[in-house]
Amino acid sequence: MIRSAMILAAGRGERMRPLTDSIPKPLIPVAGRSMLERTMDRLQRSGVQNVVVNVHHLGNQIAERIGNRARIVREDRLLETGGSVRNALPLLGNAPFFVLNGDGLWRDGPDSMLGRLAAMWDPNRMDALLLLHPLAKTIGREEKDRGDYYLEPDGRARHRGTAETAPYLFASISVCDSRLFNGSPEGPFSLLKLWSRSEQAGRLYGLVHDGDWFHVGTPAALAEAERVLG
Repeated sequence: MIRSAMILAAGRGERMRPLTDSIPKPLIPVAGRSMLERTMDRLQRSGVQNVVVNVHHLGNQIAERIGNRARIVREDRLLETGGSVRNALPLLGNAPFFVLNGDGLWRDGPDSMLGRLAAMWDPNRMDALLLLHPLAKTIGREEKDRGDYYLEPDGRARHRGTAETAPYLFASISVCDSRLFNGSPEGPFSLLKLWSRSEQAGRLYGLVHDGDWFHVGTPAALAEAERVLG
């Protein structure tokens, strides 16, 4: 069982403006409950006890809303996905942990998606395990979405690189441990940098989500998610 998680909640959510001028994107309600609180509920049900949330844009609203349910890391400047997790490693420890986007939104299939990821995680073979979702089944898919990864028969993930499309989107959730960050730079950088390194070493894997996954990137996608969930 995985006991720790990092939720990335510092971004400005530019494409969701004007909503995000006054409320951070993870706190935008979808069918009556915010994306951040839905994620925290699921983590709690999965046995995760140590939750770390990074904040920057309108961060006080997030801190007030979640109270003592998580530990808050305030970022004076945006550190991007990789820099934010690296910055929080002292709170996450050496055991495996989930990394989730604060604006992630999903429904489980027959089994808990977080449970499936935890069961598949194998530090002897993997540096990172990514949740993938079929591009064609994405709710809120946008015209520009081309997919991110191919999946090999042995479960390894391969980035689409210069290919026109790939069958799977990265679905905003991954598993790793502190080893992924060995040799990583200080300051802002993307997790993609570390995943690319892991892929080169044959240690980047993927798991296909078997439930619904929502790409809530714009007000139009938010309306679609509300229709489906409401």
